[in-house]
Amino acid sequence: MRRRAPRWSEVAGFAGPAFRRRDRLATLRTCADFQRAARRRTPRAVYDYVAGGAEREVSLARSTAAFDDVVWHPHVLRDVAAVDPSTTVLGRPVAFPVVLGPTGFTRMMRAEGEPAVARAAGRAGVPYALSTVGTTSVERLAAQAPDAERWLQLYVMRDRGLTRSLLARAAESGFGTLVLTVDVPVSGARLRDVHNGLTLPPSLSLRTLADMARRPRWLWDALTTEPLAFESLGAADELSSLINSVFDPSVTVADVEWLRTEWSGPLVVKGVLRVDDAKTVVAAGADAVAVSNHGGRQLDRAATALRVLPDVVDAVGADAEVYLDGGVRSGADVAAAVALGARAAFVARPYLYALMAAGEAGVDHLLALLQADYVRTLQLLGVTSTAELDRDLVGWRP
Repeated sequence: MRRRAPRWSEVAGFAGPAFRRRDRLATLRTCADFQRAARRRTPRAVYDYVAGGAEREVSLARSTAAFDDVVWHPHVLRDVAAVDPSTTVLGRPVAFPVVLGPTGFTRMMRAEGEPAVARAAGRAGVPYALSTVGTTSVERLAAQAPDAERWLQLYVMRDRGLTRSLLARAAESGFGTLVLTVDVPVSGARLRDVHNGLTLPPSLSLRTLADMARRPRWLWDALTTEPLAFESLGAADELSSLINSVFDPSVTVADVEWLRTEWSGPLVVKGVLRVDDAKTVVAAGADAVAVSNHGGRQLDRAATALRVLPDVVDAVGADAEVYLDGGVRSGADVAAAVALGARAAFVARPYLYALMAAGEAGVDHLLALLQADYVRTLQLLGVTSTAELDRDLVGWRP
């Protein structure tokens, strides 16, 4: 075999990409990538607030592990050159079956906060739900993310007048859907937050200060922007104290019926894990049910939403839409939830990791990856639309 000296153009063409400066976002391809980047860029207390769950975090671990137990049974020899990932949620079109779920403290992750997430959701063609304990008011979110489909997540407060006022403000600000969370009668035991002394504003122990000093970008972002507050409530209390003092632990199905009279738009009840409860809230006027264990942040060892989902769909699917909330980390996970009967999947932790890792552009990138992964999964399953996903495609690992 004869050898020759390589030409420089060949060497440069082969090795050049390795030496070029890579786009930082291009290195983030999965939720785990975003999570690792978020851990590097934020103080431990902030990261743990997002990543942690209640008590021993058994429910949290099971929620993600449940998707690992899904087994696909794909079709082959199907024309999947063109795929339509769109669907409808509560009668409105969405680009693919995802809702960005509500999260508290969002501006603590990065000062861009809820408006950045909502704008990204609007560009991606999916709804965004603002939490009652969000750090941006309903009015400010409407002004800063006018093109997003905005939902409001609600905890019923002891002061029904305050609840009614928040609903009126949300309606005036163009929020179309109400999400009532029903699995927080009291705050769960989130032991990472207890250990870290997470309050609003943060408790500045020596350990906390040292940790913040190691994340100068986050610290500069926090110190040069407005102080955090639960703007829609006009409060700046520590979260668990707020839940246990302002929110009403005596809420019953009668309050669902009351909200149905107070809110003219669609009503979603989130936090249901039992078939009988799902039937009850639908009978009380809910248009949709989100099967959820609150991301493993409330009752540890609560049932896993993905496992409960098919039973709830069978019970109420003809009368209300059913969503899956908890454990979704990829577009393939979204496809699994939809195949098991969900109209859409709520996504929350992943977008917080993306926000911490790379701001608004990070959330854009995450949503693009989720949609691409979802479309690719449909193609590999041999289906050409969201409507074709069904249980025939899904099994469980023994």
